[in-house]
Amino acid sequence: MTRLILSRLVQIAVTAAILSLCAFLLIALMPGDPIDLAIAGDPRLTSEDAARLRALHGLDQPMMARYLAWAGAVLQGQFGHSRLFAQPVAQLLGPALLSSLQLLGLALTLAVLVGVGLGALAALRPRLAPGVQGLALLAQAVPSFWLGLMLIILFAVQLGWLPAGGTPSDEQSGGEGGGWSFLILPVATLSFAHLASYARHAASALTGAMAEPHIRTARAQGAGEARILWRHALPNAGVPLLTLVALDAGSLVSGALITETIFARPGMGKLIYDAVMGNDFNLALLALLVVAIVTMLATLVADLAQRWLDPRVEA
Repeated sequence: MTRLILSRLVQIAVTAAILSLCAFLLIALMPGDPIDLAIAGDPRLTSEDAARLRALHGLDQPMMARYLAWAGAVLQGQFGHSRLFAQPVAQLLGPALLSSLQLLGLALTLAVLVGVGLGALAALRPRLAPGVQGLALLAQAVPSFWLGLMLIILFAVQLGWLPAGGTPSDEQSGGEGGGWSFLILPVATLSFAHLASYARHAASALTGAMAEPHIRTARAQGAGEARILWRHALPNAGVPLLTLVALDAGSLVSGALITETIFARPGMGKLIYDAVMGNDFNLALLALLVVAIVTMLATLVADLAQRWLDPRVEA
């Protein structure tokens, strides 16, 4: 197991390095660097001033030299400043990452619980399987941005039960319900599309597991269907479901970008959106790199959980 972890960590490091290079080159090729924006904002700057600024910030160097200088600074813990927010990048990434992990963790937990529950219901009651399949298709067909807007209109604007977005102030976070009311609509929006795939895969995996010989033996010994499902069938079906959860990590992050933007939550998704739209290259690059590393680490954790559940999985 230790050998596997070390091997995967090396793969993650190499992948992160390649990804950082590709992202750096793509972002650097985008029109409108900080010096161009400075010139547009202050017409008094001359071409000589622009040349001095480019030399000061290393923008007159070849692309690979700029990348190596940036990567060396990052490896030394020097993440630089955000031009858009006028703050050190490290101070922005920490709170944003915690906010996104909170949203993603709650959304993933809700999607897995509801999806597996619906799949188990379809496996135990085959007559309900078409309804579960129909709900799964509906969840996959509804765009997350449209669902988020509809939830805001219904529960925030029309009924006034929940806040439309943002985060609670200190007074609101200490009041009734705390800050959890600000999470209900974003979590529901983000988890709805993903519970569909969990429901379909859980129904298929549990239906196949319920037909195994040891399940028939347990049923012949008088075990109840619910006990058979949760004690015998679900552990066997857990390995493919864990694979699905690991593969969903990346799509959850991309979905969080839309969800956080719609609900104005200060997470990694909205931070990346603001950085790209504001041409804050350094912040956008580091935020993308952090999201990629977190996604790869989540995949590693899922692989380790697979091997823990089923030792037959090869290391």
